Amino acid sequence: MGRYRAPRPKGTPLITAAGEARLRAELDRLWRQERPVVALAVQDAAKNGDRSENGDYIYGKKRLREIDSRVRFISKRLEVLQVVREPPTDRTRIFFGATVEVEDQHAVSRTIRILGPDEFESSRGEVSIDAPIARALLGKSVGDCVNLESPGGLRELEVLAVSYLPTTPDTQAEKTPDETKPGED
Repeated sequence: MGRYRAPRPKGTPLITAAGEARLRAELDRLWRQERPVVALAVQDAAKNGDRSENGDYIYGKKRLREIDSRVRFISKRLEVLQVVREPPTDRTRIFFGATVEVEDQHAVSRTIRILGPDEFESSRGEVSIDAPIARALLGKSVGDCVNLESPGGLRELEVLAVSYLPTTPDTQAEKTPDETKPGED
Protein backbone atom coordinates (compact mmCIF):
# COMPACT_ATOMS: atom_id res chain seq x y z
CA MET A 1 0.00 0.00 0.00
CA GLY A 2 1.32 3.44 -0.94
CA ARG A 3 1.62 6.49 1.21
CA TYR A 4 -1.31 8.27 -0.38
CA ARG A 5 -2.52 11.32 1.48
CA ALA A 6 -5.79 12.88 0.50
CA PRO A 7 -5.43 16.49 -0.59
CA ARG A 8 -5.95 19.02 2.16
CA PRO A 9 -9.30 20.78 1.84
CA LYS A 10 -8.97 24.36 0.66
CA GLY A 11 -9.58 26.94 3.34
CA THR A 12 -12.31 29.52 3.14
CA PRO A 13 -11.03 32.36 0.93
CA LEU A 14 -11.80 35.14 3.43
CA ILE A 15 -9.23 37.39 5.06
CA THR A 16 -9.25 40.71 6.89
CA ALA A 17 -7.44 43.73 5.47
CA ALA A 18 -4.83 43.42 8.23
CA GLY A 19 -4.31 39.73 7.41
CA GLU A 20 -3.86 40.53 3.73
CA ALA A 21 -1.33 43.24 4.61
CA ARG A 22 0.64 40.73 6.72
CA LEU A 23 0.69 38.20 3.86
CA ARG A 24 1.83 40.86 1.39
CA ALA A 25 4.54 41.99 3.83
CA GLU A 26 5.75 38.40 4.23
CA LEU A 27 5.82 37.96 0.44
CA ASP A 28 7.77 41.19 0.04
CA ARG A 29 10.23 40.25 2.81
CA LEU A 30 10.85 36.80 1.34
CA TRP A 31 11.24 38.04 -2.24
CA ARG A 32 13.18 41.27 -1.72
CA GLN A 33 15.21 40.62 1.43
CA GLU A 34 15.65 36.96 2.31
CA ARG A 35 15.88 35.35 -1.14
CA PRO A 36 18.67 37.62 -2.49
CA VAL A 37 20.79 37.00 0.63
CA VAL A 38 20.37 33.23 0.40
CA ALA A 39 21.02 33.24 -3.36
CA LEU A 40 24.25 35.16 -2.81
CA ALA A 41 25.31 32.68 -0.10
CA VAL A 42 24.64 29.78 -2.49
CA GLN A 43 26.64 31.51 -5.20
CA ASP A 44 29.58 32.00 -2.81
CA ALA A 45 29.36 28.40 -1.60
CA ALA A 46 29.35 27.14 -5.21
CA LYS A 47 32.72 28.82 -5.76
CA ASN A 48 34.28 26.54 -3.13
CA GLY A 49 34.44 23.58 -5.46
CA ASP A 50 32.91 20.16 -4.78
CA ARG A 51 29.21 20.79 -4.23
CA SER A 52 28.33 17.24 -3.21
CA GLU A 53 29.93 17.67 0.22
CA ASN A 54 29.47 21.40 0.60
CA GLY A 55 27.03 21.91 3.49
CA ASP A 56 26.58 25.63 2.85
CA TYR A 57 25.67 24.96 -0.77
CA ILE A 58 23.29 22.09 0.04
CA TYR A 59 21.56 23.97 2.87
CA GLY A 60 21.36 27.16 0.78
CA LYS A 61 19.73 25.35 -2.15
CA LYS A 62 17.26 23.73 0.25
CA ARG A 63 16.42 27.11 1.79
CA LEU A 64 15.95 28.63 -1.67
CA ARG A 65 13.44 25.87 -2.51
CA GLU A 66 11.59 26.57 0.75
CA ILE A 67 11.46 30.31 0.04
CA ASP A 68 10.32 29.78 -3.56
CA SER A 69 7.65 27.35 -2.42
CA ARG A 70 6.30 29.81 0.15
CA VAL A 71 6.40 32.66 -2.39
CA ARG A 72 4.40 30.56 -4.88
CA PHE A 73 1.88 29.58 -2.18
CA ILE A 74 1.33 33.16 -0.98
CA SER A 75 1.10 34.53 -4.54
CA LYS A 76 -1.51 31.97 -5.55
CA ARG A 77 -3.41 32.37 -2.28
CA LEU A 78 -3.56 36.18 -2.63
CA GLU A 79 -5.15 35.75 -6.07
CA VAL A 80 -8.16 33.89 -4.62
CA LEU A 81 -8.58 35.64 -1.27
CA GLN A 82 -11.56 37.92 -0.68
CA VAL A 83 -10.69 40.79 1.63
CA VAL A 84 -13.46 41.60 4.11
CA ARG A 85 -13.10 45.29 4.88
CA GLU A 86 -16.46 46.04 6.50
CA PRO A 87 -18.31 44.27 9.30
CA PRO A 88 -21.72 42.80 8.43
CA THR A 89 -24.80 45.00 8.62
CA ASP A 90 -26.35 42.72 11.27
CA ARG A 91 -23.82 43.04 14.07
CA THR A 92 -25.95 41.08 16.53
CA ARG A 93 -25.16 37.78 14.80
CA ILE A 94 -21.87 35.93 14.45
CA PHE A 95 -20.15 36.16 11.08
CA PHE A 96 -16.57 36.39 9.80
CA GLY A 97 -14.50 38.82 11.88
CA ALA A 98 -16.69 38.58 14.98
CA THR A 99 -15.26 38.63 18.47
CA VAL A 100 -17.40 36.28 20.53
CA GLU A 101 -17.57 35.60 24.25
CA VAL A 102 -18.90 32.12 25.05
CA GLU A 103 -19.47 30.24 28.28
CA ASP A 104 -19.50 26.46 28.62
CA GLN A 105 -21.65 24.30 30.89
CA HIS A 106 -19.02 24.63 33.67
CA ALA A 107 -19.36 28.45 33.68
CA VAL A 108 -15.93 28.86 32.07
CA SER A 109 -15.98 31.80 29.67
CA ARG A 110 -13.66 32.36 26.76
CA THR A 111 -13.33 35.04 24.09
CA ILE A 112 -12.54 34.08 20.51
CA ARG A 113 -12.25 35.95 17.23
CA ILE A 114 -13.25 34.27 13.99
CA LEU A 115 -10.73 34.93 11.20
CA GLY A 116 -9.59 33.37 7.94
CA PRO A 117 -7.45 30.22 7.78
CA ASP A 118 -4.43 32.27 6.67
CA GLU A 119 -4.37 34.66 9.62
CA PHE A 120 -5.64 33.10 12.85
CA GLU A 121 -3.41 32.61 15.90
CA SER A 122 -4.85 30.33 18.56
CA SER A 123 -2.55 31.69 21.28
CA ARG A 124 -4.30 35.09 20.85
CA GLY A 125 -7.78 33.55 21.01
CA GLU A 126 -8.25 33.63 17.25
CA VAL A 127 -9.78 30.67 15.43
CA SER A 128 -10.19 29.83 11.77
CA ILE A 129 -13.63 30.20 10.25
CA ASP A 130 -13.16 26.57 9.18
CA ALA A 131 -12.70 25.36 12.79
CA PRO A 132 -15.55 23.31 14.30
CA ILE A 133 -16.23 25.90 17.02
CA ALA A 134 -16.49 28.71 14.44
CA ARG A 135 -18.76 26.66 12.17
CA ALA A 136 -21.02 25.90 15.15
CA LEU A 137 -21.22 29.59 16.13
CA LEU A 138 -21.78 31.15 12.69
CA GLY A 139 -25.18 32.82 12.44
CA LYS A 140 -25.88 32.63 16.18
CA SER A 141 -26.79 35.59 18.43
CA VAL A 142 -26.39 36.51 22.09
CA GLY A 143 -28.25 34.01 24.26
CA ASP A 144 -28.10 31.17 21.72
CA CYS A 145 -26.70 27.81 22.81
CA VAL A 146 -24.74 25.44 20.58
CA ASN A 147 -23.58 21.87 21.06
CA LEU A 148 -19.98 21.30 20.08
CA GLU A 149 -18.43 17.87 19.65
CA SER A 150 -14.85 18.10 20.92
CA PRO A 151 -12.16 15.53 21.76
CA GLY A 152 -13.19 15.89 25.41
CA GLY A 153 -16.80 15.05 24.58
CA LEU A 154 -19.94 17.03 23.87
CA ARG A 155 -19.80 20.64 25.13
CA GLU A 156 -22.62 23.12 25.32
CA LEU A 157 -21.67 26.74 24.71
CA GLU A 158 -23.79 29.81 25.31
CA VAL A 159 -23.10 33.02 23.40
CA LEU A 160 -22.64 35.87 25.90
CA ALA A 161 -21.49 38.71 23.62
CA VAL A 162 -20.84 39.47 19.96
CA SER A 163 -18.79 42.42 18.75
CA TYR A 164 -16.79 43.51 15.72
CA LEU A 165 -13.50 45.39 15.79
CA PRO A 166 -13.55 48.71 13.93
CA THR A 167 -12.00 48.56 10.49
CA THR A 168 -9.12 50.83 9.62
CA PRO A 169 -8.09 52.04 6.18
CA ASP A 170 -5.34 50.11 4.46
CA THR A 171 -1.92 51.27 5.51
CA GLN A 172 -0.24 49.72 2.53
CA ALA A 173 2.05 52.18 0.76
CA GLU A 174 1.70 52.91 -2.92
CA LYS A 175 3.97 50.81 -5.09
CA THR A 176 6.60 52.55 -7.16
CA PRO A 177 6.75 51.82 -10.90
CA ASP A 178 10.19 50.17 -10.69
CA GLU A 179 8.98 47.43 -8.33
CA THR A 180 8.33 44.02 -9.82
CA LYS A 181 6.21 41.20 -8.55
CA PRO A 182 7.75 37.84 -7.69
CA GLY A 183 8.14 35.83 -10.86
CA GLU A 184 8.19 38.85 -13.21
CA ASP A 185 11.94 39.21 -13.37
